[in-house]
Amino acid sequence: MTIEFMQPSDSSEVSELPRISVIGVGGGGGNAVANMIASGVQGVDFIVANTDAQALNISPAEQRIQLGPTTTQGLGAGSRPEVGKAAAEETIEQIQEALEGARMCFIAAGMGGGTGTGAAPVIAKVARDRGILTVGVVTKPFNFEGKRRARSAESGIEELQKHVDTLIVIPNQNLFLIANPNTTFKQAFQMADEVLQQGVRGITDLMVCPGLINLDFPDIRSVMSEMGKAMMGTGEASGDNRAIEAAERAIANPLLDGVSMNGARGVIVSIIGGEDITLMEVDEAANHIRELVDDDANIIFGSAFNEDLDGRIRVSVVGNRYRFEQKRRRRRKIFL
Repeated sequence: MTIEFMQPSDSSEVSELPRISVIGVGGGGGNAVANMIASGVQGVDFIVANTDAQALNISPAEQRIQLGPTTTQGLGAGSRPEVGKAAAEETIEQIQEALEGARMCFIAAGMGGGTGTGAAPVIAKVARDRGILTVGVVTKPFNFEGKRRARSAESGIEELQKHVDTLIVIPNQNLFLIANPNTTFKQAFQMADEVLQQGVRGITDLMVCPGLINLDFPDIRSVMSEMGKAMMGTGEASGDNRAIEAAERAIANPLLDGVSMNGARGVIVSIIGGEDITLMEVDEAANHIRELVDDDANIIFGSAFNEDLDGRIRVSVVGNRYRFEQKRRRRRKIFL
């Protein structure tokens, strides 16, 4: 098992942080970006790309790209992925310009409609062709939306996977696993958007927050490049057993599509806390995750301080995806 611990760099040698972009494609992706902005996520550039001019006009994102003004006349793709694809191809130059200088790109989209399904793969290809580490975070339709939309979503996901380094898939149907009778439709989608938010924050915290085990961008790339389908989760906890509880919540995300960390071969683990976080707690959280993964896994741990988390610990995990039916490996206690 390969484990990398990065020593803190000399404070006198402060390098420029890599630019990370989050692109919301279509209506679903645009809503995800709006929720991230509202939640106060820092350290990334927000971009929205849509065929619907009206939706773009109300977006709070810094950069807005109208896809295919000639193709769609600003009226949307009409649930036709081929139109969404053509619209993105019409606007290739603007997409390239928006991504200029980015080192990592998260692409958020809802699969099954027109713009997200058709345009997201085109945008992902532009990003990856420019050497940008590209992560897709997409949703699949509810069952009640019908088989035709489901087939369209699967086709879009298959095409998107060809052009991303890492892909996170969230079935909207899984929102019923965490909803209650009083959960509003808006609140349910905000829960799905939190997966993207937590993944972005988990990675940026390790590069921005001060700590004893900081990660540089090459560390992130070494694990996430060519990761394929993956899981992403974050957990927070307080109290006497907060380290283990936060780790358990991070690896038990009910929104993801029947996945676990069992047997994962590439994992990034972020352990963030206030200045009261102890060495033993870092050990407990890291080992709880480490016990689940492949013996030869490439695991990169990062630990940082965030004064806003005083009394709490946040554990974030990104790992390549294995199904729950994967045979559980023998658990071993290994101290850092």
